[in-house]
Amino acid sequence: MFNKLCLKIKTITLEEKKNKVNLDHIDLEKEREKITDTPGTLAFPHTVGGAIIRPEDKGKIKGKAVSAMRQQTDRQMKQLYDQMQTLVNQANQLKKRVDVSERIYTSQMNFEPVIGDTYYLYEKSEGTDVLSMIAPEEWGKNMPFNKLVGKATLLSDHTWEVKD
Repeated sequence: MFNKLCLKIKTITLEEKKNKVNLDHIDLEKEREKITDTPGTLAFPHTVGGAIIRPEDKGKIKGKAVSAMRQQTDRQMKQLYDQMQTLVNQANQLKKRVDVSERIYTSQMNFEPVIGDTYYLYEKSEGTDVLSMIAPEEWGKNMPFNKLVGKATLLSDHTWEVKD
């Protein structure tokens, strides 16, 4: 048994001699390049237990950013388009009010209209217009005009709003 133990000790010392590092063969300058004083600035983990750092796919990041930008600008363009449509509708309504107002002011008017009151525009048989305070149903069977052109209310800006 003693022989076995001596053999084991010899084996261990031989292995130690094999694994022993010879300091004369180590280039210390080259070894210093493998370490850093500021490990937080490295783009990779500097220890075995360090956090995994994966490089980002910049094309993927840019693609997502461009997609998000397009969605946002498309939404804003739709809002602007809707606002433009609203403005166009308001401009058309205003133009219609001006046209109706001009037609009413060129018609025969035997009274001074009051702001906020509703009046009726009729067309005579010869093609001229007449503004009246009397509604079509109030004339009965003896309506003296060809047809009712429209019902309108005088607004405070002296334009007329056509009622249905």
